[in-house]
Amino acid sequence: MAAAKKSASKKSASKKTARKTSSGKVNRWSAKVTSDATHPEPGLFTRDAETIAKHLATPEVSPKGPAQGMQMLNFYINRAGKNLPEERHKVLEHAKELLSKITANEKEKAGS
Repeated sequence: MAAAKKSASKKSASKKTARKTSSGKVNRWSAKVTSDATHPEPGLFTRDAETIAKHLATPEVSPKGPAQGMQMLNFYINRAGKNLPEERHKVLEHAKELLSKITANEKEKAGS
């Protein structure tokens, strides 16, 4: 019984983030995000985890550092949501782990 209540509350919570327009289309907040903070090359998120992590850690792609690249990767994963195939999701999660290690190494170097 409690599980049914939890799933019902999750469904209603997700509906709050989506709004219908007058034409009946669902309008999501993430579609309106326009940021020029990071500059990934087209198709970057379709590549292997190592390449994604290395590119997102570069100053050309993420001028404010690898943490900014991590934000972009998280946004991409969240934006794709349920439409992201599980295999692709695993690759992107692995890229997050690699990027996290790069970020930690960079912080360690800066502290020395």
